[in-house]
Amino acid sequence: MANKDYYETLGVGKDASEEDIKKAFKKGALKYHPDRNPDNKEAEDKFKEMNEAYQVLSNAEKRSRYDQYGTADENGAGYGGSSDFSGFGGFGDIFGDIFGGGFSSRNQNGPKKGADLEYNINLTFEEGVFGVEKDVSITRNEKCGDCSGSGAKAGTTPKTCDKCGGNGQIKVQRNTAFGSFASMSTCDKCGGSGKIISEPCKTCHGSGKQRKNRKIKVNIPGGVDTGNVMPLRGQGEQGEKGGPAGDLYINIRVAPHKTFKRKGIDIHIESHISFGYASMGTEIKVPTVDGDVKYKVPGGTQSGTVFRLKGKGIPRVNGHGRGDQYVKVIVDIPKSLNDKQKEALKLFMQASGESIENFEENKKSFVDKILGK
Repeated sequence: MANKDYYETLGVGKDASEEDIKKAFKKGALKYHPDRNPDNKEAEDKFKEMNEAYQVLSNAEKRSRYDQYGTADENGAGYGGSSDFSGFGGFGDIFGDIFGGGFSSRNQNGPKKGADLEYNINLTFEEGVFGVEKDVSITRNEKCGDCSGSGAKAGTTPKTCDKCGGNGQIKVQRNTAFGSFASMSTCDKCGGSGKIISEPCKTCHGSGKQRKNRKIKVNIPGGVDTGNVMPLRGQGEQGEKGGPAGDLYINIRVAPHKTFKRKGIDIHIESHISFGYASMGTEIKVPTVDGDVKYKVPGGTQSGTVFRLKGKGIPRVNGHGRGDQYVKVIVDIPKSLNDKQKEALKLFMQASGESIENFEENKKSFVDKILGK
């Protein structure tokens, strides 16, 4: 491979930093490693090429000779490549990803947070506005009351696993054509718990957990809306090995209202009034979430006019103040009029200087005129 471009093999430029080269090799090693590509000669050859390129470019002295002479060999014969990975700093980080984190310093058998739970709750429009206290029934895993979560029968205690020493993991050595690799895997004797239970608890069968139904009171604040989520910390599943409990997430759904329409923290409604009231002005009764209120509509109000009732909207969740209520006035035009109404309207039009000659009832047919009707 002496005549090949090591930089091209790793997919980096000639000005690549040491960290860039390491990242490029790690990416390629994860993709082409033989353990991930069994019986794939092409992947195996690609892995050998990348390893050879990395052995040169990760070494400052060898990289300098390669950049100057096109080879890293002191005798000019090229660098033959090696399957010995011992000189690769941090190589365990790469093969920890491949073999399950065998070189990781994290405690795989340590405390783990319990799983989170979800609950959907339905509210009326008014409950969403003012808030409400609700009872939520859930089923979750809790610590077994008979064994206090140990999983062992009362009067007995779990013993430390003699195979993994209580770590829950064992070291596995693998020998391949490319060298020897060590990785960590779950202990097959204790199942990763680090403990051996010779006499399991009859209630929980050694799991240390019980399924229990719980009723939880939830105080929902005023102002919530559909799509809001309330987290209840520590109300989820029991944690593992002393870890904290998970959380319970309340998904809120608020029903629509037949009169009020919500937009953010504001409420919108429509109020219908007659043509006469719109012209002369009137006092109307307006429904709000707090009850009916009176509002004076001034004379000459046009259909579509919007009035604001300050502070009659939705409270701010966990905040101060409320939104407003907007009232859109709709002036109703009568679809039909009786004779008395028609005459009154004609008088009104005449007083306004409008012509009434074009009304159909004012026109007599030719036959009516002939007959003197």
